[in-house]
Amino acid sequence: MTGVPDGEGPDAGDEQHSTRAEFRAQMHQARVDLERQLETSRAQFDQAQERINARTGRNLLVAILIGLAFGGVLLLSLLVVKELFMVFAVVVAGFASSELAAALRHGGYLVPRIPSVVAAVAAVPVAYYGGAAGQLIAVLGGMALVVAWRLAEQAMPNVRAASSSSRGLARDLGAGVFVQGYVTFLATFAVVLTAAEGGQWWTLAFIIIVVATDTGAYAFGLAFGKHPMAPVISPKKTWEGFGGAVLTSGLAGVILALFMLGEPWWFGLILGAAIMLSATLGDLAESLIKRDLGIKDMSSWLPGHGGVLDRLDSILPSAAVAYAAFRLFG
Repeated sequence: MTGVPDGEGPDAGDEQHSTRAEFRAQMHQARVDLERQLETSRAQFDQAQERINARTGRNLLVAILIGLAFGGVLLLSLLVVKELFMVFAVVVAGFASSELAAALRHGGYLVPRIPSVVAAVAAVPVAYYGGAAGQLIAVLGGMALVVAWRLAEQAMPNVRAASSSSRGLARDLGAGVFVQGYVTFLATFAVVLTAAEGGQWWTLAFIIIVVATDTGAYAFGLAFGKHPMAPVISPKKTWEGFGGAVLTSGLAGVILALFMLGEPWWFGLILGAAIMLSATLGDLAESLIKRDLGIKDMSSWLPGHGGVLDRLDSILPSAAVAYAAFRLFG
């Protein structure tokens, strides 16, 4: 009588089929559980992001990513080949001057954008290779170019008709000069500083202190802010945030003075305090400009940040302070 080998009978086949079916069912259930967990985690993350965005008034994650990208480009330009800083400065100065000219036009000032941008861009290499003298010549030349362009525009019938609804020719000329004084003149201090022997370290140091100031003010203001600092100009600025800025800028200044600039610790405290004050005043000044012009941000080119000039408000006046400190102590 022919027997059936062990493991090959009908019962064994059914058992193997059942085992495979159970395994597939378990895998399917595991996949469903994983997908459900991912959906739950994504929903929780989105809810957390919405709460953060509602409290901060911007997309914080995107803002951080853009800030890191800008920081990486800046480090590359300063630490690898510092002549690359000119390229970085040209892009930043061009965008910032265009934004401010456009914002002033929105406020009723007929500021010519093309010469404003051309003057800001041209001033960067002139300041880099010409030093302080080149900076002054470039800025004055840029102001003259903007004024001459606006006067030439006034001779055109269509512009003359449009100027009847503007703030007036004299105020238009003043606004055009202001763009060069605010963006080009202050920005080129960083260019002249970087071009100096060892100046790239001072540029990097003052920018780090500005970032520390903004971060400290933002974090302390978000966590503890209750007392408005300048409610009419900038409602979100608080004295608690200012205290955080004092703490973080002083700490950053001491560390950078000792380990990057080769200066004593007390100099770091002085530099940190000076940069903190200039950064805070620069932030408030730009807020006052935007409030006067009736706009929230200078532009929307940088998601989570607003415009380029919105990121430079603390840096521009701080560049002048850092250059003065370098000339005195560097």
